[in-house]
Amino acid sequence: MNWGRVVHIFFTLMSLTTIAGYLYMHSGIALFVAASVNLISTLLKIGVRNILSAELFASSLVADLHLIPAFILYVVGHNKEVIYALVIGAGLANLFSMIITVVEAVKDRDEF
Repeated sequence: MNWGRVVHIFFTLMSLTTIAGYLYMHSGIALFVAASVNLISTLLKIGVRNILSAELFASSLVADLHLIPAFILYVVGHNKEVIYALVIGAGLANLFSMIITVVEAVKDRDEF
């Protein structure tokens, strides 16, 4: 078992699920955890050397650039609809990342 891949996929999936947790709870703590886990996921994707690694990294950056402003707007107390829209955008980016991860796993399995 490739433990580096396990950690990478764990944080990618954790990013997606913490975003879903925020959309359910609407808590600042949940949004902070979602942004933090997504930043860790982005850092882990820097060293990935796979076929679709550029797409994985780009989708993670998109999620970061949605979650960080969403958290800042949450702290400042701006419009909640804008925050939800940014978080949903980050969730879609993470969903895209998960789809790419699955496609890459299928391609790796087909090569063996």
